[in-house]
Amino acid sequence: MRSLVYAYRDRKQRKRDFRRLWITRLNNACRKHDLSYSRFVRLLTLAQIKLNRKQLADMASNQPQSFTNLINKVQNPWNSQNI
Repeated sequence: MRSLVYAYRDRKQRKRDFRRLWITRLNNACRKHDLSYSRFVRLLTLAQIKLNRKQLADMASNQPQSFTNLINKVQNPWNSQNI
């Protein structure tokens, strides 16, 4: 019984840990562009871009040029090209 309790608890903990990791990676990538994580998420919401944190963190680490284009798009929605 005790192992089932630990397994249930740790599944929840693992999700929490991964979310924290993605947010840390995104914050680091955003800071390189002089933008905070919270401001970046707010700009994404205003631009109606619906990507989750896992996808954004993957883009930031594996496709830095695309991530830069995304940041430029949300910072200057009228001056940037469509991605």
